[in-house]
Amino acid sequence: MKIGLNIKYLCAFAVVLLVEIFIAIFASNNFIRDYIGDVLVVVLIYCFIKSFIKNDIKLLWLYIFVFASLIEVGQYFNFVNLLGLGKYKIARIILGETFDFRDIVSYFAGCLGIGILEKLFKMKNTGGRTFL
Repeated sequence: MKIGLNIKYLCAFAVVLLVEIFIAIFASNNFIRDYIGDVLVVVLIYCFIKSFIKNDIKLLWLYIFVFASLIEVGQYFNFVNLLGLGKYKIARIILGETFDFRDIVSYFAGCLGIGILEKLFKMKNTGGRTFL
């Protein structure tokens, strides 16, 4: 695995992080806060990983979906308290406390978007030829 800094993805990570913070602080619309925020969180994770890993991880979007879904299922089992992190507000915010299947749907939408964009960029860069 090749590790190196990718400034474009790091900048994208910073922008998405700022958008997420803005949504958390100022969004009063439940749709934006509950759904767009969850779609963007998987984009945030993707950009963070791509900021430091140069290798093309073909199914990174799918791995992120599985990770996000496992975190959501962990919320069902009160994962934050099981880890002994319930007294830390930041842990409760990052890991969440309430299971909602709609969050998994939002994660899937975000990851599917990432997967489609990866495929389109790959096709553009290879002259229409792409391999899974």
